[in-house]
Amino acid sequence: MADHHDSHGEYKHGEMDISQHQHSYDLFANLTKWGSFHLAYLLTFLVILTCTQLGLLAAVVSAVVVAGVGFFLLRKKPDASH
Repeated sequence: MADHHDSHGEYKHGEMDISQHQHSYDLFANLTKWGSFHLAYLLTFLVILTCTQLGLLAAVVSAVVVAGVGFFLLRKKPDASH
């Protein structure tokens, strides 16, 4: 017969090393955050370039402004405990 292992009994809350889980979560969160950031300024550029009569210069300036503000808001901030 199949041998049933109690996998819930292996994890001990507060005793296991979860650094790999934290690293995976941080990686996923950063990829999501920065991927959305890149889409935001790319879409800003494309929408202003193609959907308005403002031209290339206005599209570039708008995308640079969005990129600058987004980078300022999304950059890694120092820990408050330091």
